[in-house]
Amino acid sequence: MPSRVTTRPVVVFLRGVNVGGHRSFRPSLVAKKLHRYKVVNVGAAGTFVVHAPGARAEFEAALRRELPFEAQIAICDGRDVIGLETDSPFADRPTTPDLVRFVSILPKVPRVRPSLPIAIPDESACLVRVIAAKRCFVFGEYRRHMKTIGCLGKLDEIFGAPATTRSWTTMLSIARLLRDLE
Repeated sequence: MPSRVTTRPVVVFLRGVNVGGHRSFRPSLVAKKLHRYKVVNVGAAGTFVVHAPGARAEFEAALRRELPFEAQIAICDGRDVIGLETDSPFADRPTTPDLVRFVSILPKVPRVRPSLPIAIPDESACLVRVIAAKRCFVFGEYRRHMKTIGCLGKLDEIFGAPATTRSWTTMLSIARLLRDLE
């Protein structure tokens, strides 16, 4: 089956890169090498906005060639990321300084959706709370704690796919960048 060609921007999320010196690389250099796709690097966590992705399979292969290691990649349509702001599951939820709102991105829409909300590890010692899921996006809040990264790793088991996580503020910044391009 031929790869889907798109003229609309997409957003690329790499999982587990540039974290604590592990799987380090310079995203700005990768973006420069992929200039024909009009790639813009967003931060240091392996997030890119791609203005002219063309055939997704071709773009993904080109991206993989430029990475110095194997990586989990999730590619989302830019329109879906823009829609997060209006579809926000956080709109009616109070915020506190000890909670960080997040969005985890799955490489594909899961076949089975778990019952929500989910408290990880459990309700009595909740470090991560998943409050909603829509398409390939999982929304939640976490507490800053050394064990939180392990709790976020449980999302892979719960949703049956490797999840890569970004803060809600990062996702809103990406949505604004995409909206400015329209």
